[in-house]
Amino acid sequence: MEVLGTRRQVDGPDAPGARSERTAAHEEDLRVNRRLTIPAEELQWRFSTSGGPGGQHANRTRTRVDLRFDVASSRHLGPRQKARLLERLGPVARVVVSSQRSQQRNRALARERLAQRLALALREHAPRRPTVPPAAAAERRLDAKRRQAAKKRARRPPALDGAPTG
Repeated sequence: MEVLGTRRQVDGPDAPGARSERTAAHEEDLRVNRRLTIPAEELQWRFSTSGGPGGQHANRTRTRVDLRFDVASSRHLGPRQKARLLERLGPVARVVVSSQRSQQRNRALARERLAQRLALALREHAPRRPTVPPAAAAERRLDAKRRQAAKKRARRPPALDGAPTG
């Protein structure tokens, strides 16, 4: 019975005392790209039971991971980064993972997906410059149209009285 009590303390959100390897994985800073690393204290982790089939394992273990990053109140984002993230993701960036049976694997997936999502939102796209087709390409297109028209004209039946058909 004592073993179960100790395990519950480690699994709980405010586990007093010792850290375990299972909780150490999510307490590292999140590296988004070369310029941005989000400190661990700005990440909010929530764990719950996964839905769907799985019997007692799915009903008792908290393997579903909900990882949130509060963009609006972050102190480690620059003004341009914050504005871009607020525009593209809103005030809170959130990732939910429950695809694996292990909470540790779901944590790792959640970290990867959040980093990818933030990196994609921060990416600056080059503005599109309208292009003009080269003159040679336009001439080739017109030549092809003339050849096609000549081919169609050649397929017409001959006129009976010499008058052009229209």
